Amino acid sequence: MARLSATSTSCPVVRTVDLIGDRWTLLILRDAFDGLRRFNQFQRSLGIAKNVLSDRLSALVAADIMVTEPAADGTNYREYVLTDKGAELFDLMVGLRQWGERHAVAPGEEYRPLIDRTTGEPLERVIYTRPDGTPVRHEQTRLGELRGR
Repeated sequence: MARLSATSTSCPVVRTVDLIGDRWTLLILRDAFDGLRRFNQFQRSLGIAKNVLSDRLSALVAADIMVTEPAADGTNYREYVLTDKGAELFDLMVGLRQWGERHAVAPGEEYRPLIDRTTGEPLERVIYTRPDGTPVRHEQTRLGELRGR
């Protein structure tokens, strides 16, 4: 079966998966949201081969999800920083984390929850709601007509 490419479909899910749907890319994004910025930090955290890390970081930069900038400490190092576009992936990453907390972590198994720095409490579950505050479930949605941005 031929793989759908991002350019052959107007489906936003296919296009997003094409950009960030690989294991290493998602883990790089997880680490970026956790504050990692330097190549060696990502490499140490993930245990990823340097060529694979370089490829994934280059793709994130090419997609304007991350940018490189001079290191904040004035050294000759470069740092990888999320762009506004990349920061918008936060909800997706929180949703993945929360699903994993509920379904991929065994009962009694320890994990580190994502904590709100203001309250000191774990984040509440991401739920999509209508303007009146009632939750929207998948069976209550449908695809609309084609539209442009």
